[in-house]
Amino acid sequence: MVSKKDFRKINDYLWEIPKSFRSDMRVPARIYASEKMLEDIFKDRSVEQLINGTTLPGIAKHAVAMPDCHEGYSVPIGFVGAIRTSDGIISPGACGFDINCGVRLLKSEQSKEEVKSYLEKLASAIQKEVPSGLGRGHKINLSVAEIDRVLEGGAPHLVKNGYGEKEDAENCESGGRLELADPSTVSHRAKNRGRDQVGTLGSGNHFLELQKVEEIFDEETAKVFGLFKNQIVIMIHCGSRGLGHQVCSDYLKEFTPLMLGKYKIKVPDKEFACVPFSSSEGQRYFKAMAGAANYAWANRQMITHFVRKAWRNVLREESSLSVLYDVAHNIIKKEKYVINGKETEVALHRKGATRAFPPKSLEISEKYRNVGQPVLIPGSMGTASYILAGTKSGEEAFYSTAHGAGRTMSRHAAKRSASGQEVVKELKSKGVLVKCLSPRGIAEEAPFAYKDIESVIETVYSAKLAKKVAKLVPLVVIKGE
Repeated sequence: MVSKKDFRKINDYLWEIPKSFRSDMRVPARIYASEKMLEDIFKDRSVEQLINGTTLPGIAKHAVAMPDCHEGYSVPIGFVGAIRTSDGIISPGACGFDINCGVRLLKSEQSKEEVKSYLEKLASAIQKEVPSGLGRGHKINLSVAEIDRVLEGGAPHLVKNGYGEKEDAENCESGGRLELADPSTVSHRAKNRGRDQVGTLGSGNHFLELQKVEEIFDEETAKVFGLFKNQIVIMIHCGSRGLGHQVCSDYLKEFTPLMLGKYKIKVPDKEFACVPFSSSEGQRYFKAMAGAANYAWANRQMITHFVRKAWRNVLREESSLSVLYDVAHNIIKKEKYVINGKETEVALHRKGATRAFPPKSLEISEKYRNVGQPVLIPGSMGTASYILAGTKSGEEAFYSTAHGAGRTMSRHAAKRSASGQEVVKELKSKGVLVKCLSPRGIAEEAPFAYKDIESVIETVYSAKLAKKVAKLVPLVVIKGE
């Protein structure tokens, strides 16, 4: 049983369990957290799951957990693992069910004062244009052939077909498309689940928020990002919907017997369901995961198209909504790092962790290259969100950072603590309008069910994983249920 005394304190915001703690550990386990946050992390199985992650074949340097980490499937949500492509594995569970669940931020040219009288109408118009809720589909029902083109083409495919602007895809992580995607590796069932869900929000912790820029911490970087005080911005948080979930489920089912039988891989939890990265099965999943990631970027692109339509219809003007950035936080990508003095290619598994590349990185679009990659970290429903920028000092965490506030309470426990109506009323008293089809799931996502976003951001900033640029506060929250 692991306890706080088993950790070595590296600094006030970084803790390590040495490789010697357990005989099957291949690398140390690291957690970015303040001392108080570390105590909270022991309330679930996060630490045990992180240690299990250190046993994965091919894992390099150390396994990492972010300050918003909480118990998940196989590894904790908030996990970062660099696994060598030469002799390591690939694990669907260490990517997550909602492949490329991520965040996109749209910038307006208006201040809160200019828009405040339209907020109710904007919220209703957006809610009408963007279907939300469990299993809810869109009026646009794509053929399987068109789904294949989305899986292959991602956000640029939709832009090419009139659902956006060239700059939209340029301001996405990886240009909104992973080239290795192969639609033939995605099951027919997965494709069918995705046919009517391009441009939909989904349920759970997914949301669309109208926010204002409350505070700017770095004027120079904010100027490059196109941000100003009291500016209205729109945050979109969603992923690959039923299609991505089915891709993960399909390969978990296939990999479990392969791991134990054909490949004789020993791991502490069968939930890892991993196979060698270089195997034919591993490469098929990698290509299917890329397709689902492309689907998610296309989903956020289509949502952007319909949000712009609602914006124009309500405000009756040609002012545009431009994409600041779009970043994934459930994804596996090939990246290179110097490990033990040698440049090493790894399959970087980020599960509930956001990429945060530093200035000068060729992975960042040219307009942001001098200041670092925009990093988007949403808070829990009704609380602040943050815009940060990647820094060189984040290399120890494989240029990764937190992805949100992180749960502290299960969904069932949250529902027992308050009703959806009570949560909506409480947020309204704070000036936050909540628009939802059903209050049934609202209590599950109440602020009290999550960690304090301010503590998470303070840890990220103090640990030098990213620098603070701006704080956003919600005005309107749109959810499915």
